[in-house]
Amino acid sequence: MSVRLITSAADRRLLDESRGTRAMMWIMAIMLFLTVLAAALGLGTLSAATLLDRQLAGRLTVQIVEPGDRAREAQTARALAVLRGLPEVRRASEVSRTELVRLLQPWLGPDGADPDLPVPAMIDVDLGIASDAAVARVTHAVRAVAPAARVDRHESWMSPVSNFMNMVTWLALGLVLLMAGATAAVVILAARAGLETHRDTIEVLHMLGSTDVQVARLFQRRIALDTLLGGMIGTAFAGGMVVLVGLQLATLGSDLLGGLELSTRDWLLLCLLPIAFALLATFAARMAVLGALRRIL
Repeated sequence: MSVRLITSAADRRLLDESRGTRAMMWIMAIMLFLTVLAAALGLGTLSAATLLDRQLAGRLTVQIVEPGDRAREAQTARALAVLRGLPEVRRASEVSRTELVRLLQPWLGPDGADPDLPVPAMIDVDLGIASDAAVARVTHAVRAVAPAARVDRHESWMSPVSNFMNMVTWLALGLVLLMAGATAAVVILAARAGLETHRDTIEVLHMLGSTDVQVARLFQRRIALDTLLGGMIGTAFAGGMVVLVGLQLATLGSDLLGGLELSTRDWLLLCLLPIAFALLATFAARMAVLGALRRIL
């Protein structure tokens, strides 16, 4: 199927393309604007979910919940020694009381700095092998020397956030596919309307020996050009909106929201959307025009 986006002067006169910008182009600009925003949301959320999974994989927190200071310190020392000797553990470090007080301050206020307040000891652990079997071995080894220890897997308590982000990614993909379907429907309606408008001209072309395929090429080139130009306009505005939102997210200082950023590959995919939609519009226009010509002529 050959497609030539730059129409000849004869084609433009035949299809009345000298009337200036058509509504079709602006409809496609709006469609691509919404599509690029949805795609950017999906790609950004996918990037953030991947980063979150990578950061949380193999991360454990060991809490020594023991009210007595000496017993807590002794169990913490034994747990650290065991953890650093396990082959599954890549890093194990105790969280200082100062850092714990800072973490508790939003809930306890100034009382969190009270030295008499019993605060559980915490140990951050990074596993070299992020598997359930490795977590089970580490948990068993820690509890053997520190009965008051409680092992929390970061991946487990952050799984609702990860699931939500995956849901948003699939929702964005669904919106992109929905917009693609809507674009095809708009193209089909526009092609059929154009056929009715130029019905007499098409009959003359047929009497002069033009085939259905040649007539269809006139419409598909026109619609493809409208879709490409409108898509580029919509993509440009959507890209500016994405950059603006990204700058606003960067000022929030949130590690989770900071992961909502687009890579070079993501930007390339967004820039390819107008071309993909132009090809889709070309195919839809060709099928619609050929099908209509077989019925009405």
